[in-house]
Amino acid sequence: MDIFGGGLAGHGEICGAVIGALAVLGLKFGRSSAGDDADLRMWLYAYDFLARFRREVGQGNILCREIAGVDWRDSAQLKQFREGPGRLSCQKLTGQTAKLLGELLEKALS
Repeated sequence: MDIFGGGLAGHGEICGAVIGALAVLGLKFGRSSAGDDADLRMWLYAYDFLARFRREVGQGNILCREIAGVDWRDSAQLKQFREGPGRLSCQKLTGQTAKLLGELLEKALS
């Protein structure tokens, strides 16, 4: 979903891959119906995911502008990112994030 790109619609905020992974954890462990309690593992896995993402993938960050080093409002920086190695770095980060999420889900479901 392109809306997650550039740190949520190009604002440089939380990395879209992080938001997507947290959404998956919420779908798996969150409330099924109004009034239900969320599975407490949701919070544990979210905490673990965020800590590992910062350590293993995001260079200590979860903010897109910090990870990518791009001011998404600056057209010159955006052009350089898209035409240079930045786009490939983001694709690699997305794959690493999916791998990390997969590992956590495997652990949760075993």
